[in-house]
Amino acid sequence: MAFEDRWGGLALPPAPFYESDPHVLGADVPEASPVGGWWFPAGDDRFSMAYGFMIGPDGEFENDGYRWAPLHAGIEGWVESLALAHHARRWAGTVTRITGEAVESLDLEGYEPVPEVRGMTDACWRGEDSLVALYRGVAVGMNAPACGEAHVHGGLDEWGLHGG
Repeated sequence: MAFEDRWGGLALPPAPFYESDPHVLGADVPEASPVGGWWFPAGDDRFSMAYGFMIGPDGEFENDGYRWAPLHAGIEGWVESLALAHHARRWAGTVTRITGEAVESLDLEGYEPVPEVRGMTDACWRGEDSLVALYRGVAVGMNAPACGEAHVHGGLDEWGLHGG
């Protein structure tokens, strides 16, 4: 009920990586979680895919495929990651897409995690003039390392919040 009161009906822009993310947030019928407790769908997906998005027993926003993959420690992190990714894509001078197992070998030395994203499987990292968005939920949830992806947004200020 708390999720529905706060987030129910919020329409979101499409995620930059996930094809079937929730279009409108809204709680649905709870289901027993395979890790204990309950989870519930985060909202209606844009279209049908082999995975969906759930709110986990501890409030985490997760991808539910072959196995569950907690993307962010809470719905706030998912919403923040969408806003940050759309802003970075709009203002970045360059966007480099890295796919597959190369995502796991990215050198993030000199970067710091963006705490507002509350990243778990997915995360955002700030650099001096760039932002790296890691999308590993499908790779983990579908047990398919080739499905990992990272977007490196270059040409941003030192915190990745302003551009142009």
